[in-house]
Amino acid sequence: MQLYLCIISFIVGICLGSFYNVCIFRYIKGESIVSPSSHCPKCGHVLSWWENIPLISYILLKGHCRKCKEKISLKYFVVELISGIWSLLLMIKYGLSIPYFIYLGFGGIFIILSFIDLDIYILPDELTLTGSIVALMAAPLIGVDFLYSISGAIFGAGMFFLIQKTYKILKNKEGLGTGDIKLMFLLGALLGIEAMPFIIFVGSVVGLIGGILFLKIKGQDTQNPIPFGPFLCFSTMLYILIGKEVMSLYYQ
Repeated sequence: MQLYLCIISFIVGICLGSFYNVCIFRYIKGESIVSPSSHCPKCGHVLSWWENIPLISYILLKGHCRKCKEKISLKYFVVELISGIWSLLLMIKYGLSIPYFIYLGFGGIFIILSFIDLDIYILPDELTLTGSIVALMAAPLIGVDFLYSISGAIFGAGMFFLIQKTYKILKNKEGLGTGDIKLMFLLGALLGIEAMPFIIFVGSVVGLIGGILFLKIKGQDTQNPIPFGPFLCFSTMLYILIGKEVMSLYYQ
């Protein structure tokens, strides 16, 4: 039964990943996520059902449009794979439970936010602000006390707000986006103040390493902006999976 649930959870995850792709790429292009139906972004070719199967279609088509032969972005495949793995790991960790569904939903938000931020350096308010409200309501369902949820949101957002203003005063330029502050409010609201040290520390370390790699891939120097949202989302997802165990070992 556990194996069956794991297989189903992975399939559910990659199917959700296909929807996340629609949200990501159409938000970036300023298009509706409702219409038109799935199509090649280069030639407009409407995809048939077998060209729209998560992961499998990308492999069958060898990463190219069947009609115009233009290359399909690898991001489509990566988003679906990450979503599938996330769903699978949650099933292994939490089983078929309320936390599984809550974390699955917020994981989708984190994936969408991350890939939009990586591309256009924006964390959409539609996700961060709406997600914050939902997080405050969902926190008690995953065992986070409401006061811990509120204090986590205020602490996370407040700390990043201070960092933003301090950097602005010292350097006379923006060093941290307001979207990151809103994202921290969301993360604190969902997981509570106890999760903040792990998320901030791991996010900063991974962000430092990942940021250097990001700039090298883009062919840019350190004066260029680095999207911090993806690293905060990564550290949050890591906390959901193993954070409490790591923090317990640290405190011991």
